[in-house]
Amino acid sequence: MPQPLSQPQRVILVAVDLGEYDVEVSLDELQELASTAGAEVVGRLWQRRQEFDKATCIGAGRVAELREYAKNLEAQLVVFDHELGASQLRNLEREVGVPVIDRTMLILDIFAQRAVTSEGKLQVELAQQRYLLPRLAGLGESLSRLGGGIGTRGPGESKLESDRRHIRRRIQSLERKLAALSARRENMRARRKKTGQLIVAVVGYTNVGKSTLLNALTGAQVLSQDKLFATLDPTARALALPDGREVLLIDTVGFIRRLPHHLIEAFKSTLEVAATADLILNVCDITSPQSDEQLRVSRQLLLELGLRDTPILTVYNKCDRLAALPEVFGRDTVLISARTGMGFEDLLAAIARTLPPAQQQVRLLIPYESGALLAELRREGKVLSEEYTDAGTRVVALAPKRLLYKFEGMLIGES
Repeated sequence: MPQPLSQPQRVILVAVDLGEYDVEVSLDELQELASTAGAEVVGRLWQRRQEFDKATCIGAGRVAELREYAKNLEAQLVVFDHELGASQLRNLEREVGVPVIDRTMLILDIFAQRAVTSEGKLQVELAQQRYLLPRLAGLGESLSRLGGGIGTRGPGESKLESDRRHIRRRIQSLERKLAALSARRENMRARRKKTGQLIVAVVGYTNVGKSTLLNALTGAQVLSQDKLFATLDPTARALALPDGREVLLIDTVGFIRRLPHHLIEAFKSTLEVAATADLILNVCDITSPQSDEQLRVSRQLLLELGLRDTPILTVYNKCDRLAALPEVFGRDTVLISARTGMGFEDLLAAIARTLPPAQQQVRLLIPYESGALLAELRREGKVLSEEYTDAGTRVVALAPKRLLYKFEGMLIGES
């Protein structure tokens, strides 16, 4: 893991209110992001405008105010709550006198500090390099001067490259490595599907207790902190259901408002888990004043991932903090506390009820030389009828889906 900053960087947050969303709420989230990255937020500034200023995002008067603000507060970094272009970054840094980064660069910096697996680190670096390449003209000086500060840190203890030619070569190398890993992941997914392994993906807004829930249900030790993006790489653990089935429970990176589309693309290894799951647990913090908005963000991102047909259970977490439980209607909603275990029985029952059945009715023609397979089918499933033919035993049976791959080439029908 990268070395932490010796001292927290003193940071000022800046936003423009175009009337599209609550700018104070967005700045609160940006402050959480900055704290997660290891910064000390010493000030906030925002301006209401009809549109972004093409040169500096905020108006000239606000830029002058920001310059004095940064000087008086001894700020070392300014973070804008919007994506900035190369010329805006260059102009702002020249006018304000301290390094400037944007929201996406901050998120990528956090991702770089949180990635654990080889694939996660490669994906983070690729996303960083792709994002920085068109902005080098505005960031070159900052990259060389910050010395490992927020926005300049790559995965591990690496420092982001500032040479355009080196970046292009590095991007090509990262793409090749990720393509090989993606093919390997696809093979693993195909094997899981072949063996009938059921997958339950835990998704939701960041910092709602997803990792705590996975730890409590499975006894796993997944990084669980009160920080945004405590989980980046997918974490999978086995979970036993009341009906005897075992499923794979997989944690995923947390969603946030206005998650840039290129970041969704960059972290498919985490989000593809949700895209291929048999069931999704959409976890929400019931105590958050923004719970409705968080749930809306999660649902919207799931739709953008193409998950219109995958069953979803809405799981309201942290219910132990409420004086009285709200009346929640619908079989697709569960109230729990990941900290105390409250509601776990209801949650496990809902998972078992919502997942596809463990068995499937099939018609098979089993060669006589494969008698051991027929014996296993009798033992693990339920044979409904048998007919002896010249080619083998014709069977109608309820077979566990996890066994179906063993009968490849013998299937003559299913219902």
